[in-house]
Amino acid sequence: MTNPLHVAVIMDGNGRWAKRRLQNRIFGHRNAIRAVRETVETAAETGVRYLTLYTFSEENWQRPQAEVNGLMELLVDAIQKETPTLLENNIRLQYIGCIDLLPAAVREKLQQCINETAAGATMTLTLALSYSGKWDITEACRRCAADVRQGRLAVTGVTAATIENYLSTAGMPPPDLLIRTGGEQRLSNFMLWQTAYTELYFTNVLWPDFSKQHFLHAIEEYHRRERRYGKTSEQIEIKN
Repeated sequence: MTNPLHVAVIMDGNGRWAKRRLQNRIFGHRNAIRAVRETVETAAETGVRYLTLYTFSEENWQRPQAEVNGLMELLVDAIQKETPTLLENNIRLQYIGCIDLLPAAVREKLQQCINETAAGATMTLTLALSYSGKWDITEACRRCAADVRQGRLAVTGVTAATIENYLSTAGMPPPDLLIRTGGEQRLSNFMLWQTAYTELYFTNVLWPDFSKQHFLHAIEEYHRRERRYGKTSEQIEIKN
């Protein structure tokens, strides 16, 4: 089996990591930047073409305002500081999610980095910001319905492939592998449509401690999986 084309990551455990050190949650988020950088670099080194990071969920807006404000400030700072690294590694940045809810300073830095890295061809790094899988599917249905109403799309033409073209991830392959750190074993409303046949890998490692070796171990585990997509093992063997 070849390495995954698209890897998605639910970066969980920053708050617990900080709590164990008798620090506030922002301390954990700040120390998680190293894990992000190392994961991005390792993914590019191993031939991953798409890396999607669950950075801030739609539900995260319900957290204490001080934490949300700290996260937004940290996000602006991180985007600005990491842009040269993305350029150096020929990595393109993009986002999925309802970014209209983000502060203007975050949107400005994000768009600036997107513009500067637009020519990156080694890997596409996608930040899921103010994102949820239910939001993604709902928005896709609304756009699809609008096109049907305006006569641009026939009802009989609505298929699973059609819906995929209306999702925020249109043009991207579905994740081959999803990694979740922190020990929880759920999707937490992340890429619900896109992960229908994704291989799921859960680790107890808290995100700030996640390293290159942890990422490579997830890839090794992925290689041990048999991806059948509803077929039998015998059918897969014949095809190969």
